[in-house]
Amino acid sequence: MKNSKFDLDLAYGQDREQRVAAIFDTDKFKVEVKTERDWWYRTGNIAIEVESYGKPSGIAVTEADYWVHILANGDKDYCRLIFDTDTIRHLAKKYKHTLKSVGDGKKSKVILIPIVELFDKSNLNLGDINENTIN
Repeated sequence: MKNSKFDLDLAYGQDREQRVAAIFDTDKFKVEVKTERDWWYRTGNIAIEVESYGKPSGIAVTEADYWVHILANGDKDYCRLIFDTDTIRHLAKKYKHTLKSVGDGKKSKVILIPIVELFDKSNLNLGDINENTIN
């Protein structure tokens, strides 16, 4: 008997549930977690750190498999965006022209990625990403 659409959809959904559960298995995968307070909704951007005090940092050096970007409103988390780290690296390369110095004494550098661009069709087909650098 041929699988019904329901059976196929159920299997697909269960596979995705297992993938998400695996992300939280820290014996299997490394996860980098960054939290952004307030500015994301004021500016419409997320900020991806690439340098701090003159040294590569954040996405430029992480060895994590997954990048979790928490968007907070003060102390309350609004949502959590989970990306394959290579996806954030690709986006950081694409938007490197938005590099900005921020923080105390402007000692950190971030790349600003418009939140709406995270879901733009042009960013969905990332192709093969074999590089670990942002430059």
